[in-house]
Amino acid sequence: MVGGGDGAFIGAVHRIAARLDDCYEVVAGALSGNAERALRSGTALRLAPERCYTDFRAMAQAEAARADGIDAVAIVTPNHLHAPVATAFMEAGIHVICDKPLGISTAEGVALAALARDRNLVFALTHTYTGYPMVRHARELVASGAIGDVRLVHVEYAQDWMAEAAMQSDEFQRTNWHNDPAKAGPTGCTSDIGTHAFHLVGFVAGMQPSELLAELHAFTPNRTLDDHVQVMLRYPNGARGMLWSSQMATGCENALKLRVFGTKASLAFDQENPNELWLTPQGGCAQRLTRGRVVGAAAEHATRVPSGHPEGYLEAFAQLYRDAAARIHALKAGLPVPEETADLPTVDDGVAGMRFIDAVLASHRAGSRWTALER
Repeated sequence: MVGGGDGAFIGAVHRIAARLDDCYEVVAGALSGNAERALRSGTALRLAPERCYTDFRAMAQAEAARADGIDAVAIVTPNHLHAPVATAFMEAGIHVICDKPLGISTAEGVALAALARDRNLVFALTHTYTGYPMVRHARELVASGAIGDVRLVHVEYAQDWMAEAAMQSDEFQRTNWHNDPAKAGPTGCTSDIGTHAFHLVGFVAGMQPSELLAELHAFTPNRTLDDHVQVMLRYPNGARGMLWSSQMATGCENALKLRVFGTKASLAFDQENPNELWLTPQGGCAQRLTRGRVVGAAAEHATRVPSGHPEGYLEAFAQLYRDAAARIHALKAGLPVPEETADLPTVDDGVAGMRFIDAVLASHRAGSRWTALER
């Protein structure tokens, strides 16, 4: 692991997810650039002192040279380090599991995708919410034609943590990397959670927009980057869509919600209630689907415990790690990519997310005009 030292929320989440299905053991880390914190963090995870690194490039070279070196690296750093770290490890022949977004520019993303292809390496991007069984079942329903042709999509991702008084302070705006374009990239809320919303709707609906119209905004005084974004979407098949993400939505905890409307039926998913999916046929009654009431290989593959025993965020995260492990094992054995891992988000999904950010910025800067998305 690179990043994720003591006190880092997302690093702990990745480690739990990696271990949940007995597919991984954490054996090395550059958990901090500070030598004392790196050793302290590594010791707490029972890593051997000689495998507690302070420099990720040194870690990549040293681990590649070991007979028992690492198979994959998990990257859980601020955004600006994603591309340099991933590049160093791929050049050393090591598979990558990276937190989103892919980087801070589309150019970085394109280069990473080319390197992953050239080295024939697994590059998994942790768009967590695609790991939920009911999200995978929703994707399967849309692909099967169960809801007909998609006409309208609506996705929202609302949080309120930036509305807290401490997060409104000038000190927080000066010192937190989420508000530093050099570390976060050119957007704030859009990169942080807007990319999750964008990926989720494309994952389920099975299509990508051709144009968008966007407005970025910062409600927080003296904030450099956006804390709110709203986007209208146009699709090549004539469908329309709406996306909004906000970290200033008072009273919202982690409210990621998706609705997909087809010519035959609609689907609705609420991340805060992830064990259910609502299917409503045109002219019919709403049907609550649960993991115990679905028949689909995609949902079954992503399920660990019997229905009625709730699965949630950590299990969804773990599903991505499990799918990545299956791909790594297949590559080592010279076997084809396992079909059941087809839902794993990859570096190409990351490139699409970076192009979404580019188009949002271009539209906003042009006075919220319709802007084409690069393919």
